[in-house]
Amino acid sequence: MNQNNTDQVGFSRRPSTTADELLSVNDVIVELGIARATFYRWRAVRKGPEALRLPNGTIRVRRSALDRFLADCAKRDRI
Repeated sequence: MNQNNTDQVGFSRRPSTTADELLSVNDVIVELGIARATFYRWRAVRKGPEALRLPNGTIRVRRSALDRFLADCAKRDRI
């Protein structure tokens, strides 16, 4: 990314904040230490972090959704 916050084809990008950063599936599976198949299995049974599908078909997870998922897992672990 260059100095004026545009990508190589000239589209302006809004700077992401930590709360709304969109993570790729690869970012999520690396952070959680799980296999890609596990991520998609959790998605299929609605057990994983809330995700969204972009118009180009890619899946992204908001940083806040992943943090919430991890907090919920920690709560369940304490019970």
